[in-house]
Amino acid sequence: MSAPREPKETYLSRLSAATVGSMTQLVRSPSQARRREAARRLVRQSLLTAILGGICVLSLMIWVDAWEIALMPPRGTESLWPVRILTDFGKDSYVLLFLGVTLFMLVVVAPAAREPLHGRLLEFVVRLQYLFCAVAVPLAAGELLKWVAGRGRPFVGGKANPFNFAPFEGTASYASFPSAHAVTAFALAFAVAATWPRARGVMIAYALVIAATRLVLLAHHPSDVVAGAVVGIIGALGVRYWFAVRGLVFSIGEAGAIAPVAAGPLKGVAAEASAT
Repeated sequence: MSAPREPKETYLSRLSAATVGSMTQLVRSPSQARRREAARRLVRQSLLTAILGGICVLSLMIWVDAWEIALMPPRGTESLWPVRILTDFGKDSYVLLFLGVTLFMLVVVAPAAREPLHGRLLEFVVRLQYLFCAVAVPLAAGELLKWVAGRGRPFVGGKANPFNFAPFEGTASYASFPSAHAVTAFALAFAVAATWPRARGVMIAYALVIAATRLVLLAHHPSDVVAGAVVGIIGALGVRYWFAVRGLVFSIGEAGAIAPVAAGPLKGVAAEASAT
């Protein structure tokens, strides 16, 4: 009697393995030995960022906001159309849609690829998961802060009043603090630079350009933009820690320092899929 044949691996089975693996690895128990040191380092970094950012935000509110928005061209100026195009590159829904669609396409395409491309695509899936979560998490926190603060956008109410607050208003006119574009841009800039350090300069420039467009278009006060940057960076830091303690994308070194791991096949979701 001949030995029973092993079931042939199909595209659907590989797709199922990749999908399940990519989701379950994000919620599995932390496994890294230095996670306590990394947690303490995260708390220190977050507190320092929050304290310095808070001082900067308060200083801008008191001494800079009203003066700065008075220097900007009137809202709706036709010659600002290039700025309106640029600012959309930091729009939260556009950025998340781009990351989400790219992630979906890679998950669908990877099972059809042969090794080593299959493993490399699945590794890139994990990195895209980090980028998506690093933007989505601080954005959710930022939306909550907007609702609680209820800060009026520049000149809402008819004058340059940086202390025009209507907490829990929940309208677009009172959704200035923090800037969602700044949250998105700085979270994405941090996440990309943390994953691919060589891109740091380009991503810093990207975040600063997006922040500047929000000021020129009178969509936000300077303090709104700085607050958005603080929320975005702290959120991306927290998500980086979440991935690192699960051995995804990042490794934890001495004193809890987190660094990106070299990309390669059969890591992260690739290992999960291969073991399934």
